[in-house]
Amino acid sequence: MTTDARGPDPRTVREDVARALAEDRADHDVTTRATVDPSQSGEGGFLLKEAGIVCGMEIVRETFAQLSSEIEVEVVTADGALAEAGQLIAAVRGPLAPMLSGERVALNFLQRLSGIATMTDAFVRAAAAGGRAELLDTRKTTPGLRELERYAVRAGGGHNHRNTLEDGVLIKDNHIAAAALRGVDLDGLVREARLRASHTLRIEVEADGEEQARAAVEAGADIVLLDNMTPELMTAIVQAAPDGVVFEASGGITLEAVASVAASGVDLISVGALTHSAPSLDISLEIEASQ
Repeated sequence: MTTDARGPDPRTVREDVARALAEDRADHDVTTRATVDPSQSGEGGFLLKEAGIVCGMEIVRETFAQLSSEIEVEVVTADGALAEAGQLIAAVRGPLAPMLSGERVALNFLQRLSGIATMTDAFVRAAAAGGRAELLDTRKTTPGLRELERYAVRAGGGHNHRNTLEDGVLIKDNHIAAAALRGVDLDGLVREARLRASHTLRIEVEADGEEQARAAVEAGADIVLLDNMTPELMTAIVQAAPDGVVFEASGGITLEAVASVAASGVDLISVGALTHSAPSLDISLEIEASQ
């Protein structure tokens, strides 16, 4: 499996980590202050308790760096790699107090992102059994963590849909209904979009049935999103369309069904569950004082 090597924006990583540490009041860890001598050192290891795709090592490194420049993080397993249960994926050593204060934040990031990467990997592999479709995420991300979560999708072998509302024209059911109230049909709405949006943007139209999908194709949409349709219906729509139209499947696509969706001939499959429903990977950080 080939993964997208683009990492998250370093400034975003710094800001997200700083916000998480502030939220946890890591610089006011009353328990560590009351129980740990400032001169103590320690070392620890991040261990997987279940198999999965690792993601978030640079975020872990940044977390400890913001607490102490003396903490050293040794990455054993790189982002995007599969690790087995019980495997050591990173080691950490240095001053014990800041290590303990940053433990939860580092684990939260690592577990969350590794869970997304692991679910993405499962969907990518399942889809490949049915066809050539690319697997995409959606904008159904945790507020404030989109950049990191979309990176995790890439680490798992998936691809990113539009990142923000300015990245592409996606005409959905509410846009179509609003246009109908002013007497504009789908054909006219696509023409309006081409006139008003940048010429560099592709026009995508969401269709909830065969008739609307056909209308979107006839209106000249660059991409037609087939929403909540059966694989059989998607197959019929794709086969009847002229060459050059890109089809995206979306809407409640499960791991069990993604292969049959890919087999319909669609080009893209978007799965919101990659970011809104991925379970965190079970990872522990075992720390021991060294003096």
